[in-house]
Amino acid sequence: MFDRNAEIKRWLGQIGAPLNYEYEHALTLRKRYDFGDFTAELYMQANGPGTFQRLLKVLPRHFSGRLPAVAVPFYFPEAMLGFELETRELLPAFKGIEMLAHLAERGYVAATADAYHLTYVASARDRLDFQRWADCGEALNKEHPEWSGMGKLLADTRLLVNALSDDDRVDADRIGIAGHSLGGKMAFYAGCLDSRIKAIMASDFGFGWNQTNWNDTWYWGAKLDTLKDLGMSHAGLLSCAAPKPFCLLAGCYDNGDSYDMMRQANGYEGHSGHLVIFNHATGHRPPGFVLEKGYDFLDKWLKED
Repeated sequence: MFDRNAEIKRWLGQIGAPLNYEYEHALTLRKRYDFGDFTAELYMQANGPGTFQRLLKVLPRHFSGRLPAVAVPFYFPEAMLGFELETRELLPAFKGIEMLAHLAERGYVAATADAYHLTYVASARDRLDFQRWADCGEALNKEHPEWSGMGKLLADTRLLVNALSDDDRVDADRIGIAGHSLGGKMAFYAGCLDSRIKAIMASDFGFGWNQTNWNDTWYWGAKLDTLKDLGMSHAGLLSCAAPKPFCLLAGCYDNGDSYDMMRQANGYEGHSGHLVIFNHATGHRPPGFVLEKGYDFLDKWLKED
């Protein structure tokens, strides 16, 4: 018989926890912006001893009462907004996946933050230079060998959820999470291991170990071999959250095999509609109509009574 608590403990044991990592949790508002259809608030949030992540929160232009909310982890806030905060210069590299803006327009409070490649180690490298990820992953492994890159990503994403659940404008019982690619990995792990998150939508992150770059140093690195040796899979991680609604947008790294693996999770029997896949098979980035299906999925579980 499947033991959920034992499986959660097993995952948390592999994810690890840092030693000598105490710091004072703080969230400080720095600036407000008006973008017409929605407003935005930029915060600095402590995310480690002496380190901070920029956190961007967006809200619908007009609302009353407490709103549902979605955490949107990714590389950096501007990418999920689609333009630079100060100049409003468009960012073509992220055109079409501006989840933060899309969700605000749908009536959600949504929040995103810098990932740890921008906060863990000071660097002059461009924010899109993947060597930053390697540098930070290697530094993390050296300073905290008992931890993991996925553990750091999970910790920072939980701080993002804190910023939403502690906001009086948010209905804390209606918080979801959504992410694309790296953001999908972060969304999936946080969604499976944080009970405050009620629904998960993830895009093309590679559900299977061999579908994408889980062995990179900023994710699992060499620890991935241990997970495989122990017979651990993401079906097991999903079982930790069952029957929490989970929607996968597949397109390149994810495919029909991903859905077969999803269905191996324990706890979804008799819960029709809780495991959903939209396989557009057009490449890594989801087309607009597929993203809309993902948002509709979140609406079903976060807005409907």
